[in-house]
Amino acid sequence: MDFDWSVIASALPDLLDGVKLTVIIAALGLLGGSLIGLVAGLCRAYGPVALNVAAQVYIELIRGTPIVVQVMFLYFALPLLAHIRIDGMTAAVVSIAVNSGAYLGEVVRGAFLSIPKGLAEAGLAMGLSMPRVLLKIVGPLAFRRLIPPFGNQCIVSLKDTSLFIVIGVGELTRKGQEIIAGNFRAVEIWTAVACIYLVLTGIMTLSLRVVEKRMRIL
Repeated sequence: MDFDWSVIASALPDLLDGVKLTVIIAALGLLGGSLIGLVAGLCRAYGPVALNVAAQVYIELIRGTPIVVQVMFLYFALPLLAHIRIDGMTAAVVSIAVNSGAYLGEVVRGAFLSIPKGLAEAGLAMGLSMPRVLLKIVGPLAFRRLIPPFGNQCIVSLKDTSLFIVIGVGELTRKGQEIIAGNFRAVEIWTAVACIYLVLTGIMTLSLRVVEKRMRIL
């Protein structure tokens, strides 16, 4: 079977609709995951024992289970267990947020603990409260160090959106599957889908490299 470029051209509008949903899910999920990861990471690094243990349990529980299982639990099991029914889009965003938050929690913890304790002690000696020390002194330095692993998590979460095909969310992979069901041109469509993912991750990688260079610690 010859490779037909016109198949990709005709499918591109539908694939771009899937791209929009993929980007929205990844962006919203990573926003939520960043907030969760920040809180979990700070609890692991500086929190009291109870919060430290709670954050560690959350991190180990989420990192120890596949994201596809997590989203299927939210979409199929949660209505049965708690009588809470959510749509596929919400389940996808929450899954990305909860999953990425667990990994980013460890990234935040490592970044903050990598800053020499002397800086925090100097801030405290100057009369600053611990929250202000973290915000004004430790935080900016830690932020620079967590950019590379944060960028890696962004790419992983973007690609993880393809797993939401299992709950029928119309992201890029799902759109590709639907198009193939109609025209039976799997080679062309999956090639196009793969190339689009490469473009998305490439743009994300280049953007994060620019940020990293601007904030590099000399």
